[in-house]
Amino acid sequence: MKTWIRHAAALATFVAAAAAQAAGLVGSTLPAGFPSIEDTSLRKPLIGFGAAGAVTRTPVIFIHGNNDTPFPTLCNPLGRIQALAQYLADHGYATSELWGVGYQGDQCDLAADQTRRSSIAHTNAANVPDLRRFVRAVMEFTGARRVDIVGHSLGVTLAREWIRQDEAQQLVRRFVAIDGPNHGIINCSPDPANYFQAPAAGGFTPASDVCQELGSPDTPFLRLLNGRNGRNENDGPTRVLVIRNGDASFVYFPVLDGVIAPVPAVDSFGKPTDFSRSASLRGAREIVLTGQGAYDLVLGTGHLGILNSPQTWQATFEFLNDRSRGKDD
Repeated sequence: MKTWIRHAAALATFVAAAAAQAAGLVGSTLPAGFPSIEDTSLRKPLIGFGAAGAVTRTPVIFIHGNNDTPFPTLCNPLGRIQALAQYLADHGYATSELWGVGYQGDQCDLAADQTRRSSIAHTNAANVPDLRRFVRAVMEFTGARRVDIVGHSLGVTLAREWIRQDEAQQLVRRFVAIDGPNHGIINCSPDPANYFQAPAAGGFTPASDVCQELGSPDTPFLRLLNGRNGRNENDGPTRVLVIRNGDASFVYFPVLDGVIAPVPAVDSFGKPTDFSRSASLRGAREIVLTGQGAYDLVLGTGHLGILNSPQTWQATFEFLNDRSRGKDD
């Protein structure tokens, strides 16, 4: 009896997944036959979304930010990069061309220790192996020669660090970088007013692992990633679109962002620093948006709202499908 129930449940799952794909709905699972990739930090299979089927466009890989997930989970109902993928599906993409990677699990491990938000497991460097294997698996599964990447926040620098490490510029056709910490974040200073240092707020002290990477434009990580005078910020054949906030974003601006109070504009070395253009990349096409907190219906923040924004969604679709430089640019 139990065997029959298991078989029936498996069949129901398969039928539901097939129906979702046929309806053009982006799911919250990876398809049968896609390799199980172990998260190097959590020692659990990576979560994500994707689907089997024909692929005629360049596959798009969506990479969420720190302390986020590719879709809503029990412990993170705010996972919204899936919604951006759904916008592309609603505008002609097949679900087999849309892939999301969850490189920090479902975030349920944070309940036991909030300082994991700033720990080694949440750094760029620690998650490059996960992204590397996911991209390669998507390319093998779809038969694609290249991919497009859409990243938000930490997902931007994670993609850039993978590209740098693997010299993978030829593998990425286009890259949409949404409000990424390319020149550091404001939340890592030793200033007593930086409440993000508190363990309950994530433990973003200057010594924390995430702040060692992103606490200043002058960290060793960012100096290597960006190169001298920004020479590495946008090199190679990949076409890059930056979409960033121009008024409020709690990881860059010393102003109220929704319900999140501001912290001083000081870097992890104690140096006053303007992070307001951190998301910019030299030589990239750039769109600057304001009022994006209107699209974060929970916290009212620009940093999260910009990922939910119809302006961001439309700009992403148009950029990925711009044929002004030819079909195979």
